[in-house]
Amino acid sequence: MKKTFYVLALSIAALNLRPIITSVASMMGIIKSELGISALTASLLTTLPVLCMGLFAPAATALSQRLGMERTLVISLLLITVATALRSAGQSVTILLVTALSGGIGISFAGPLLSSYIKKYFPGSPGIVSIYSVSMTIGAALASGLTIPIYHQSQNNLTLALSCWTVLGILALIFWLPLIRQKQSSSSSMQRLRLPLSNKKAIRFTLFFGFMASMFYSLTAWISPIALSFGYSTQDASILLTLFTLIQVPAALLIPNLVNRSGKLKLWLVLCSISELVGLALLLSPVPMLPAVLFLGMGAGGLFPLALMLPIVETRTAEEAGTWSAMSQMGGYIMGAFGPLVIGGIFDLSGHFNASIIAMLVIVVLMISVQLS
Repeated sequence: MKKTFYVLALSIAALNLRPIITSVASMMGIIKSELGISALTASLLTTLPVLCMGLFAPAATALSQRLGMERTLVISLLLITVATALRSAGQSVTILLVTALSGGIGISFAGPLLSSYIKKYFPGSPGIVSIYSVSMTIGAALASGLTIPIYHQSQNNLTLALSCWTVLGILALIFWLPLIRQKQSSSSSMQRLRLPLSNKKAIRFTLFFGFMASMFYSLTAWISPIALSFGYSTQDASILLTLFTLIQVPAALLIPNLVNRSGKLKLWLVLCSISELVGLALLLSPVPMLPAVLFLGMGAGGLFPLALMLPIVETRTAEEAGTWSAMSQMGGYIMGAFGPLVIGGIFDLSGHFNASIIAMLVIVVLMISVQLS
C-alpha cells in the first residue's frame, strides 16, 4: 500500500507542473488579441515561468535540507495553486506576468525534488520517472486541450479559463498534507551537498537539458500560432497543440522502459532527437501539419523523461540526485526560457515562422552533438 500511495503522490504532484504554462500557450492568439500585446510580450508568459524554473532550482535543495523534502514539495504546490487562482483577479497582462513568475518559482522547487523523491522511495526503479513524466504530460494536455473550450463555454471569460486549473492544485494539497505529517526529513541527518559545477558529466547533462527545454517550450508556445499562420482555424490550432502533448504520453511511458531493457540510453536520446528533426523538416514542407506535430511530440515525449532519468541513474543517494537535478534544471531551464522568446523575436522581425523553424533545427543539431560527446 505504501508504494501505491507514493506513486499516487508523485503522480498528482506532477499533474500540476504544466497547466499554468500550457493553458496560456493554447490561448496565446486570444491573449494577444484581447490584451493587445506583441508576440515578444506574449512570449514572456511562457518564458518567465521557465526562467524561474532555472533560477530558483538550487533553492529547492537548500529548502529541502532545512524543511524536509515533503514539506518543501507542499510549499511548491501551494505557490502553483495560489498563482493559478490569482489569474481570476482580473484581465491584465500584469497579473498574467506576476502569476507566471510566482508559478514558475513553485515549479522550480518541485522539479529537482521529485527526482530526489524517486531516488528516495524507488531507489531500484529509475524507470518510475515515466509516471512522473506522463502525469506532467497529462496535466499539460488537459490544460492545452480544454482551456479554449472552457473559454468559449464561459462566454469568452479569459480569467475563468486560465484560473480554473486551480482545482488540480487544491486536490494535490489535500492529498499531500497527510503525507508531510507522516514523513518528516531530519535536516540534521542530511548531508549538505553542493551543485556538481565542476563535474564534466553533470555539465553535459545541463547542456542537453537546456537544448531539450528550449525545443519543448518553443514548440509548446508556438505550435498554435504556427498553425494559425498556415491558415488553420483557432480550434484546429488548439487541437494540434493538444495532439503534440498527447502523443508524448505513450512515448514517455515506453521509452524509459525500452532504455531499461536495452541499456542503450544514448541511442534512444539520439533517436528521439532525430524524431524532432523530422518534424521540423516537415513543418518547412508543403504538407499538412499533423505528421510534423506527431514526430515532434514523440521526440519531446521521449527526451524529457530521459533527461529526468540521467541524474537518478548517475547518483547514489536521494540528496545527490537532487543536487544533480537542480544543476541540470537550473542551467537547462535558464537556457530553455529563451527558446520561446527567441522564436517570438525572430517572428516579429521576419513576419513568418520559417526562420524560426530553421533556428529550432539548429538547436536540435546542437543537442545531438552534446548527446554524442
